[in-house]
Amino acid sequence: MTTPFDKAITAIALARYHNHRQETHSDIVSTQLFTDLVSCCELLRNDLNTGVVRRWLNVSSPGDRRRKVDLLIGEPDADGHPDMQRIRIAVENKSVITAHRNRTNRFDDLKKVLGAIHTARPEALLVATVLVGLCRQVLNVPDRVHPSYKKGRQDEFEREILPRLSSGDARLWDEFPWAISKNRRTDPLRTVEMMQSLPTRPVGHTHLEAYDHVLLVPVEIDNVNPPALPRPNALGIDVDAEYARMLERMCAAYTARWHM
Repeated sequence: MTTPFDKAITAIALARYHNHRQETHSDIVSTQLFTDLVSCCELLRNDLNTGVVRRWLNVSSPGDRRRKVDLLIGEPDADGHPDMQRIRIAVENKSVITAHRNRTNRFDDLKKVLGAIHTARPEALLVATVLVGLCRQVLNVPDRVHPSYKKGRQDEFEREILPRLSSGDARLWDEFPWAISKNRRTDPLRTVEMMQSLPTRPVGHTHLEAYDHVLLVPVEIDNVNPPALPRPNALGIDVDAEYARMLERMCAAYTARWHM
């Protein structure tokens, strides 16, 4: 199976590095997840085709316009814009790759989105996906390497550095030691355990403030070697099976909440 995360990995390889400051990976995941869900869920497909619901990317979160919800599907208002009181599906995509010490911030982000969506519409189907980095060290290109070339040296970065990223050129570690983010051996598992502590709920329990599904995706991204979505992986997560299961649960929940 080709998952949205495979496509995100391909995009990172083409861009030469993962920019965790931008929405690129999230937009790719949201777009492909939406396509896959529509393909497997006939009732959602019918609602889209008849204009009952629409899809939006990067919509301001209810109660906090600075925060964006990555994917929304729901009934539009009179002007065709999203109506937070009539949301049907919300998806939030996160990554914990460059430094696993940031896991707490991403965990808090997901809890805040959960609270905002549940307050706006408790029965809204809410899903989170999290890329979990497996690499022991990551070259922090967007925060450290690239900014050092900003002042009149952009061409130098694009000519001398960019083509070498994600190519396996190990000399980059020695050239930019101050740009390396270190991860401990146990960090990926600790991140998984934290994200698994997010509350989840059965299909029919919409009164609970909880996610309907949280999908954890192990990845190998260090911006020096080619990025990969490893199958199998050290965390023992079957990404293909878990993704298929998530789509099935989303379709079942959508059917139960709006077509029963």
